Amino acid sequence: EYIPDIDLFVRMHVLKEATQSSRIEGTQTNIDEALLRRADIATEKRDDWEEVQNYVAAMNKAIDRLKTLPFSSRLIREAHGVLMHGVRGQHKMLGEFRRSQNWIGGATINDAVFVPPVHTLIDDLMSDLEAFVHDEKHYFPELLKIALVHYQFETIHPFLDGNGRIGRLMISLYLVSKRILKRPVLYLSDFFERNRTLYYDNLMRVREKNDLHQWFKFFLVGLIETARSGITTFDNILKLEKKVEAQIQTLGSRAANAYKVVEALYRAPVIDAARVGKVAKLSPASAYKLVADLERLGMLKEITGGKRGRTYIFEPYVKLFR
Repeated sequence: EYIPDIDLFVRMHVLKEATQSSRIEGTQTNIDEALLRRADIATEKRDDWEEVQNYVAAMNKAIDRLKTLPFSSRLIREAHGVLMHGVRGQHKMLGEFRRSQNWIGGATINDAVFVPPVHTLIDDLMSDLEAFVHDEKHYFPELLKIALVHYQFETIHPFLDGNGRIGRLMISLYLVSKRILKRPVLYLSDFFERNRTLYYDNLMRVREKNDLHQWFKFFLVGLIETARSGITTFDNILKLEKKVEAQIQTLGSRAANAYKVVEALYRAPVIDAARVGKVAKLSPASAYKLVADLERLGMLKEITGGKRGRTYIFEPYVKLFR
């Protein structure tokens, strides 16, 4: 409602959530790299890039599945299967709860920071968690409920790998399922990544001292800060739209084609001349001229450094999400 054409901008919010959630686990792909094609990524960075792409795919698939499935263990397992497909850890039971013991921190279970429940309890624990999610007999504020659900999921650690990313993905999934969010545009993982030590410490405080109050406080501060940041981002998107529109009007007869390209850029802010030609139905020569116009206006920035097969990023738009 705040942004009339919000679907144009959802992808970048999901991508920011994906890069930041993956970064918490050690993945180094940034949002600029995440926008590129696999072929444009250095070989040594492709594993990280693929993990981010899988997070995006898992989020989109899970959001779509909410049309036919409730927020449930089945939905979570499906998301895990997408998240872990074809990447590091894929041999660790994709989409299935673990059937062996795992641990958090330390080289062995003997020096672990935390040892989750034994695998034989996983099904019952996840069933209890699902029942809590859907319990409408006892009032529990929704934002505190998802804070508790996230803590409990991370403590159960039901998968052999990917628990952190799935646990954070569940936050957006829950908020959309409860219609608190209409779209997954809250990138809370950005707050968790910037406060990573506090994030882990506050989870451990609940396990060791039953200090839910501190965890709730930290989680709600994150929600408030992220929501405010999101509003600022949307405000800046609206300002950018007006600025871009004014710039395009200076192109005269080429303005109509430029509008088509810019709308495509809001959906996917990386482009080359061939795609410009396809979007605007232009000859290669005309497409190159339009690219040059948009580059001159500061909308496009060349990012490959090559003379052929040049790729451009919608710089002022992507900058809002860095």
